[in-house]
Amino acid sequence: MKRFAVLVALAITISLLGCQQKPQKSEIIIYGSGATFPLPQIEKWIDDYEKLHPNVKIEYEGKGSGAGQNDFEKGLVDFAGTDPPVSEDLWKRLEKRGQPLQFPEIVGAVVVVYNVPGVDNLKLDGETLAKIFMGDIEYWDDQAIKALNPNAKLPHEKIIVVHRADSSGTTQIFTTYLCLVSKDFEKRVGSGKIVDWPVDKMGRGLGGKGNTGVVEILKSTKYSIAYTELAYALRENLKMVALKNRAGNFVMANETTIKSAVKAVKAKIPPPDQGYRENLRELLNAEGKDSYPIVAFSHILIWKSYPKEKAKAIRDFFTWVLTEGQKREHIVEGYVGLPKEVAEIGLNAVKSIEEK
Repeated sequence: MKRFAVLVALAITISLLGCQQKPQKSEIIIYGSGATFPLPQIEKWIDDYEKLHPNVKIEYEGKGSGAGQNDFEKGLVDFAGTDPPVSEDLWKRLEKRGQPLQFPEIVGAVVVVYNVPGVDNLKLDGETLAKIFMGDIEYWDDQAIKALNPNAKLPHEKIIVVHRADSSGTTQIFTTYLCLVSKDFEKRVGSGKIVDWPVDKMGRGLGGKGNTGVVEILKSTKYSIAYTELAYALRENLKMVALKNRAGNFVMANETTIKSAVKAVKAKIPPPDQGYRENLRELLNAEGKDSYPIVAFSHILIWKSYPKEKAKAIRDFFTWVLTEGQKREHIVEGYVGLPKEVAEIGLNAVKSIEEK
């Protein structure tokens, strides 16, 4: 009898505890994948947003622009991060499934970084940089590099070129720039998310997966040179090259030089429902005495319609990203928030999201 009374008391206690618990809102998960160029920034946005909206979980895998576009096309993710604008061919394929929308989310810069002991404040122009990445310039004390850096103690060591091994928007941005400043590079190598690097055949090329992979190889390889996103270079305290811009000035990538470039090209951004019309060549090597030459927007690729609950969650998240998320306290060092008129392009797209 005593045992029965204990069991009854326990059952009543459990019942009361159950009554006191408030019903939990169902968790909504948004999936994304793609570019590693904006990865540190996207991770910051997600962290900040989820603290404000605990019932929304956002998962983003940085695996390269090409892989993200592929995931989006296959319906594996709700949104994709892509640095270069989507190609017209892919856009037309996406339109068979629904209306895709593409808009800038953040501004970043591709920087040239190097690991040469004893050499600081390195300067390069576009033509010399292209020759290095084609393998035409083999040693660090080559006359072309010495002419631009007469006071540097350049070693007679072979240059090791580090590049992306995966399908990469960062590579497409960088190679497009090299094509703009070197007709020889455009003819022999060309631009794309993946290119055939001549240095690989020479035994002086190394490929890394993602911006993180490239940075790790550079850090562990003396006399190497690479390209990566500015935020990664700052985070790892890497030496960066001052590049000669269109106006003939040697400039480093920073907030001032990035904003100068954006101001010169912002009028060339197409409407979100015609994202494929964005021409990357028109956005690089911008005019302006202070403009850094390899500045590019990183983009978000979404659908115009989603199931009801997901439509609201995606609309709310990207509205926050394009408004509160552009404020300095939410921006990672190395990125620059969008000018208001550029953010409005994305906001108009996000507001147009419909429920299926």
